[in-house]
Amino acid sequence: MNRIHSHLAEVDLIGQLADLKEDHYKNILVLSALIDLLIEKGIVTREELTCKALELDAEVGI
Repeated sequence: MNRIHSHLAEVDLIGQLADLKEDHYKNILVLSALIDLLIEKGIVTREELTCKALELDAEVGI
């Protein structure tokens, strides 16, 4: 692999990482908004969400 190709691949990888970070931020923002709305409307409580998250985490085994 020549040096120019290596640098271009590295720049491309950095760009992909930046895109992923932005997508992650947008997903977290929408998820936070949905959670807040569900709680505000009395559809679910924060405790129920926490309990469910812990339950799912245990199932995945993270």
